[in-house]
Amino acid sequence: MHRTQHGHDGHAYDDHAYDYEPSRNEPDEPYLPGARPRARPRRRQTLAAALVALALLPVAVDRVVTARIESRTAQAFQQGMGTPEAPEVEVRGFPVVTQAASGTLRHVDITAHDIPAHGSARPLPVSELSLRLDGLTKADDDSEARARSARASAFLSYPDVSGALGLEISQGDRPGRLSVVVLLPLSQEVTVTTTVSAVSGNRIAFEDFEVTGGSLPAAGSAILDRIFERPIRLRNIPDGLRLRSVTTTADGLDAEFTGRSVTFRPEEV
Repeated sequence: MHRTQHGHDGHAYDDHAYDYEPSRNEPDEPYLPGARPRARPRRRQTLAAALVALALLPVAVDRVVTARIESRTAQAFQQGMGTPEAPEVEVRGFPVVTQAASGTLRHVDITAHDIPAHGSARPLPVSELSLRLDGLTKADDDSEARARSARASAFLSYPDVSGALGLEISQGDRPGRLSVVVLLPLSQEVTVTTTVSAVSGNRIAFEDFEVTGGSLPAAGSAILDRIFERPIRLRNIPDGLRLRSVTTTADGLDAEFTGRSVTFRPEEV
């Protein structure tokens, strides 16, 4: 029999009306209005960080491989060309790891300084040589490296050109011409200009003398003919590069080269 009771205000109430049994689906702690929900584990942030790390890992590995190849290339070039310092080497293109695995580097830039010229009666050092090599491969025994094609520019300072010729050389009054000071007996000197050009065999020729200061006697003319009759050969250039042009600047000569199947052999230096 269901029983009701009367409260103090005279109203009847059911003593089971407010019985409460928590639902099994409700959380242990009820959500209170205005309270903050529990913080979720930072799984998304951790996953994002892991994905970023995985994405950066190949880049880091590639940079390590690139640095090692550049260092070894610089060391080999320095030993082969006899430069006082290792050249600057940059392997271009990403990823380098796959290029190294294939055995061919797509693009390599090399900038070397103060390349000596040994084994020549009139050695002409190269102050700076900049190489852009395409398709660089090396022999299995590391005896040589070969580029499918290459472009290069060499800078020859006027003091080095003067030392090779035994005359004081500077920029001429017109493009493509050099000014030459010739010392004569009795402390006399004559200034002449001459053209400079590229000829076969990676040689620089001097022609078309023109007196611009003083008087050049027959003996002086014979001296110039003897000095300039043989072009100067650039002997410290990698095999396969061909001299295409020579231009005059305020500080020296700029020589441009191109070539295919350009080979670097240390024993040739």
